[in-house]
Amino acid sequence: MKNIAVHLANGFEETEAITIIDLLRRAGLHVQTVSITGEELVTGSHEIAVKADVLFEEVDYNTIDMIILPGGLPGAKNLDVHNGLTRQIQAFHEQNKPLGAICAAPLVFGHLNILKGKKATCYPGFEKELAGANVDADAVVVDQNIITSRGVGTAIQFALKIVESLINKEKADQISKSILFSSPL
Repeated sequence: MKNIAVHLANGFEETEAITIIDLLRRAGLHVQTVSITGEELVTGSHEIAVKADVLFEEVDYNTIDMIILPGGLPGAKNLDVHNGLTRQIQAFHEQNKPLGAICAAPLVFGHLNILKGKKATCYPGFEKELAGANVDADAVVVDQNIITSRGVGTAIQFALKIVESLINKEKADQISKSILFSSPL
């Protein structure tokens, strides 16, 4: 079973985080919510508090198969300045391990210069933060080991693309059907 770490910082976008966690767990993936705040309780951008499964300092990243960053403000910026997390993201990228970010959070990848020459997407207005990326307006963009998405309205598609990437399309389709999701457009 794949082990996924969804990172939570104060100011994270609650709908994005919970949608991702929920759908990945429905797929049978082991998802840990990881607080980078030093506290188990993390407050989202709309004042919804979520209790993380573990603190960043407790995670053995050798056992993690994918790092995921929900967006939101100031959540994405808080993720961006966490040195331990950015070191792990860089290490994952060097090992070609899967990385995912949605909304404003792809800015973390941009600031680490891991999007150069790659297609990526983000919440409108953050394109300039994706240093060297070929920015796309698609709901979800996959380029090699990196999956990015635009925001709350694309969170289901983002999570399903992760399921497809880590398991297979049949599993993603099964979950899509079970939640009565039909992709817009």
